[in-house]
Amino acid sequence: MLKLTYDTSLNIAQEAIKKGSELGLNPLAIVVLDDRASLRICLNQDGTSIHRHRVAHGKANAAMSLGMGSRSLGTRAEEQAYFVDAVGRLMDGDFIPVPGGVLIRNPEGAILGAVGISGDKSDNDEAAAVAAIESVGLVADTGS
Repeated sequence: MLKLTYDTSLNIAQEAIKKGSELGLNPLAIVVLDDRASLRICLNQDGTSIHRHRVAHGKANAAMSLGMGSRSLGTRAEEQAYFVDAVGRLMDGDFIPVPGGVLIRNPEGAILGAVGISGDKSDNDEAAAVAAIESVGLVADTGS
């Protein structure tokens, strides 16, 4: 696969909702970005809080911006706080360096895009993203 198609993006988002339901998570917002960090899909379950989709976008956008999962960006924020803060400011705050932003790679390792999920604890958001990406035969890269 060279590009993240609409159908694959939609399948990833739907699989994330399915996984969230299986795990008993709070309502989720799921954002899928392509390799240009352009929005492919945004799904919000009934009951998500206001602006939850923006947090999901910020997680996915952070992963795409620096080419690493948002979990790794959180670790980097602890080690290089000024750098990560500067990048977040450069991106007008659309940069959330906590778990839940996962790169989507093809089996050869090329980045196809990213998934951002928000709604539950960040570790659970990330688990839903990983399961969703892997369910469509792609590789989830959390950066850990």
